[in-house]
Amino acid sequence: MGKITVLIVGLILGMSLTAQPADSLQTVAPKTASADTVSLSSPYEDLMNAPARAAFYSAVLPGLGQAYNKQYWKIPVVYAALGGAAYFYRMNQQEYLRYRQAYQDRLLGYPDAFPDLSTDVLIAAQSYYRRNRDISLMVLVGFYVLNILDANVSAHLRQWDIDDRLSLQWAPPLSIPYGGPAAPLSMRLSWSF
Repeated sequence: MGKITVLIVGLILGMSLTAQPADSLQTVAPKTASADTVSLSSPYEDLMNAPARAAFYSAVLPGLGQAYNKQYWKIPVVYAALGGAAYFYRMNQQEYLRYRQAYQDRLLGYPDAFPDLSTDVLIAAQSYYRRNRDISLMVLVGFYVLNILDANVSAHLRQWDIDDRLSLQWAPPLSIPYGGPAAPLSMRLSWSF
């Protein structure tokens, strides 16, 4: 008890020590801008926290980050993936509990739900459904994390500079040879930076 008290007192006193004297210069608060001044802030300033905000929204409620990014078509995909994984988790858990209860009843000498199955089959069925339950849980967690990553990456890509100079143009040239029935196949790709 005495060592802990000394440690706590030492930590508290150590926090109050300073290595340098206080600065003698005082900081002056900046003046507020008047109505006739021009703001030099970036047009992307509101998007700077967008990836973290989208990831947080998706972590709180799956699909909310996709709604924040205005990618509404992804919300049903997110819920279908999470719902499917949750359904298979629940189904495998119920089957695992059924076979486990039957195995325990058989060991105690009570009549069980599967009298025509051997004890080895009950053990194998428990192992099968436990394994599938665990895989379903990992898939559920994987889809949840993928939902968060998708919202984060989509928010990052919203900040990407899309300009006409950054494009890929595909133009299949049409050249029909003189007197030939078949046109040669060709493709031209041009990159502009």
